[in-house]
Amino acid sequence: MPLYLDVHNKIEALTADGVAGAHAKDLQVQHKHGVKYLRYWFDEGTGKVFCLCEAPSKEAAAAVHREAHGLLADEIIEVKEGS
Repeated sequence: MPLYLDVHNKIEALTADGVAGAHAKDLQVQHKHGVKYLRYWFDEGTGKVFCLCEAPSKEAAAAVHREAHGLLADEIIEVKEGS
């Protein structure tokens, strides 16, 4: 399954608890879209968030965020894992 990294450039008033809550909501609905969210990274100072998932398409990855909490990514990039 393809691997995608999405980028949220500026989420206003970003907090660790807020990101964790949004991620938990993603996990609740991801199965409906054939997606598996794996990890996320964030910077409270800039409001930047990165989410890594396995998904059949960019559209499926976006659909999870749309349904779960409405915080859509600014960019979704297909990536390959390296060492």
